[in-house]
Amino acid sequence: MSMYSETDSGYGSYTPCLKSPNGVRVFPPAPIHRNCSITCPLCHQSVSLDERGLRGFPRNRLLEAIVSRYQQSRSETVKCQLCDRNPAEATVMCEQCDVFYCNPCQQRCHPSRGPLAKHRLVPPSQAATGGSQQQTARKLATCTEHDLENYSMYCVNCKTPVCYQCLEEGKHAMHDVKALGAMWKQHKGQLSQALNGVSDKAKDAKEFLVQLKNLLQQIQENGVDFEACLVAQCDGLIDTLNRQKAKLLTKVTKEREYKLKVVRDQITHCTVKLRQTTGLMEYCLEVLKENDPSGFLQISQALIKQVQLSQEQWVKGALEPKVCPEYDLSLNTDPLLQSIHQLDFIQVKYPFTVPPAPVLQLEKCCTRNNSATLAWKILTFTQSAVEGYVLELDDGNGGQYREVYVGKETLCTVDGLHFNSSYNARVKAYNSSGAGPYSKTVVLKTSDVAWFTFDPTSSHRDIVLSNENQAVSCSSYDDRVVLGTAAFSKGVHYWELTIDRYDNHPDPAFGVARINVIKDMMLGKDDKAWAMYVDNNRSWFMHNNSHTNRAEGGIMQGSTVGILLDLNQHTLSFYINKQQHGPVAFENLDGVFIPAVSLNRNVQVSANSSQQCTTIEMHYN
Repeated sequence: MSMYSETDSGYGSYTPCLKSPNGVRVFPPAPIHRNCSITCPLCHQSVSLDERGLRGFPRNRLLEAIVSRYQQSRSETVKCQLCDRNPAEATVMCEQCDVFYCNPCQQRCHPSRGPLAKHRLVPPSQAATGGSQQQTARKLATCTEHDLENYSMYCVNCKTPVCYQCLEEGKHAMHDVKALGAMWKQHKGQLSQALNGVSDKAKDAKEFLVQLKNLLQQIQENGVDFEACLVAQCDGLIDTLNRQKAKLLTKVTKEREYKLKVVRDQITHCTVKLRQTTGLMEYCLEVLKENDPSGFLQISQALIKQVQLSQEQWVKGALEPKVCPEYDLSLNTDPLLQSIHQLDFIQVKYPFTVPPAPVLQLEKCCTRNNSATLAWKILTFTQSAVEGYVLELDDGNGGQYREVYVGKETLCTVDGLHFNSSYNARVKAYNSSGAGPYSKTVVLKTSDVAWFTFDPTSSHRDIVLSNENQAVSCSSYDDRVVLGTAAFSKGVHYWELTIDRYDNHPDPAFGVARINVIKDMMLGKDDKAWAMYVDNNRSWFMHNNSHTNRAEGGIMQGSTVGILLDLNQHTLSFYINKQQHGPVAFENLDGVFIPAVSLNRNVQVSANSSQQCTTIEMHYN
């Protein structure tokens, strides 16, 4: 909180310290300045103070009552109010005296005899709740400007309660005021409606929290499953590698056995030939030692030939190994090692699938006249983000679906439907990956018979509505237009309006109009309205400021004006007191039409339409 004054040099502020109780610091009295103000540190809005200072601000009585109730509920014991020192715990409370007593003080100061015998003594716990509420209910708020006056009205301009003296003497004399009780009920209704909306959001938040808690469990379970899957995949890779290792080892073993066999066979063959050659050599040496020429020549020719044959057996290839000790096999593991090092999770781009089918919330869906409101949501968590929704309806005759809404909202109201018709509705979600599946089809049935009230949202600001928007009047002497809450584009529709008040022979107009009709002139003066305006003697039909078909006979207080809109024949007719008034007023009508009335302050009209709400008929296909 900051203080500002014209005599100051600017702003002064104070930050509560630990030594000051409750953050309050007491300063010595300062001279009173004129035009003092307090500036809010958050919104920086300054509020001027008068001679009363802070006492000029209205007390927040509701907050005081809430704090009082909270303190009473938190307090464990109630103390006696008559003990001089160290009050004892109260044992009773007198409802008439509104005083808490301990036993000694009650016997001494409030004996149950004489005039006090009729007083009712109750336990403190019972009195703390009931008595405080009764006292709060009995205490009336007084005006901050006039201490002796109670609040009786509410200033709409200043948005504050005022007393009757404020209206007569104060600044609220020329302001728009309303009854305090009426505004209290209106604001309580608005607060209740807002609370309903907040309650719905809180309900959605609770459901969201439940989904988040379920999501925690799903994450935990999915993590365990994913770890198991990862271990299984790695174990599978290891098993495959072991099998391949066994195959490679088998190939190496076969190659080794082959080489060993070849070498062993070659050793055996060479050993045999070497033994034969050595024997031949030893025999030839013994023959050479003999000195008998005739005997030598007898066998020499055969020995020479045999030695030559033995020499020819030891050719060049015979003295070389048939196999080499090295293995002609090579295993390249680099690609596999590189693949193992690059083995990682695939980063899935979000979203990677289309969204699931939305679920229509039947408890939030409803129809009103020929409009339908639908709500939907996505039930489960998914990695597929939802960028928007597409709502589709058929034509009411079982024809093809058409898109009636595309966007991010999950609530949509469709207007301009046909009465007494059944529509099939469905919705789907979409994202960058495409559109997901449709929801289940919901059948919507519009009202069999049209009903409407006057629409406060589209009416002229001079229009005054009452009786739950079924009665309309005007605060201006000029004609002002008000529309109904229903729109017609098909079928035959008839409604009646009753003249509740008719002063000074005005000429109200009744008929139909487009939604964009001009509302500050008589109905029918532009090309957006088709109307009959009538006084106490005669009437005319009017469209686009063209007056036709004057007819004798008018209206008075209590008269009824009927409007027959036949969109099968595309005509509009009027009735006064159940009798057709004049010929068919307008022909070749096509499009969407809304009931409309124009009137001034001399007329009050009420609609005879029922206020009952047609219940939506739904079922899943």
